[in-house]
Amino acid sequence: MPLLELDHVSYSYHSKSGETYAVSDISFQVEKGEFIAVTGPSGCGKSTLLSLIAGLISPNEGTIRLNGSSQYKETTNIGYMLQKDHLFEWRSVYRNVVLGLEIQHKLNETAAAHVQKMLETYGLARFADARPSELSGGMRQRAALIRTLALDPELLLLDEPFSALDFQTRLSVCDDVASILRKEKKTAILVTHDLSEAVSMADRILVLSDRPAHLHQILEIHYDKPDMTPLEKRSAPEFQKYFNLLWKELNTHG
Repeated sequence: MPLLELDHVSYSYHSKSGETYAVSDISFQVEKGEFIAVTGPSGCGKSTLLSLIAGLISPNEGTIRLNGSSQYKETTNIGYMLQKDHLFEWRSVYRNVVLGLEIQHKLNETAAAHVQKMLETYGLARFADARPSELSGGMRQRAALIRTLALDPELLLLDEPFSALDFQTRLSVCDDVASILRKEKKTAILVTHDLSEAVSMADRILVLSDRPAHLHQILEIHYDKPDMTPLEKRSAPEFQKYFNLLWKELNTHG
């Protein structure tokens, strides 16, 4: 059974000026442990799709199931990582990463030990008492990811989490995130407009059309050496082939 299943999902926004169709008749499945990238033209409805999956909004048509159930909003832990890290300056790095646990009253000894282990494993333990302003952009995103993973989500949604970073930091953080998610055995869906990012990080890429978003293509990504980091994949011969296929698909259906 797939972890996530979207079955003919459509959604439109309603306002005084009328109805705006955002997502139209989208169906796909995500298996446990998969890393899925979603790409398409700007404003096509990629973030709306994540909001639907997260249960922040409900589809006008179709069904979304997690672990076979469409009634998952109150019982399932879905992690959501946004473009901005939203770290609070008046809290230390440690107090930031345990914030979700505190809010959900889950900051027990086991959860605290898991957070401490992640801080140590991912190079932030010595900054636990520091303020977010003392961290680099990449370290801030690492802290935001640890905060999200602290709640042990079944599914992680990433809404262009690297877009605010400079190019060099972005490459490094992509490697960090891919490594952390692989080590933590997490299922993830990444929305990105960066084709290189999608090709170097994802197992499959969902290509959306212009609004209202239709699913035009699912591109399977396979490298001869699958254990390569995203940065290493950018130098692999398969990378350019997939990039060109994706570029052609977006320019045909965008």
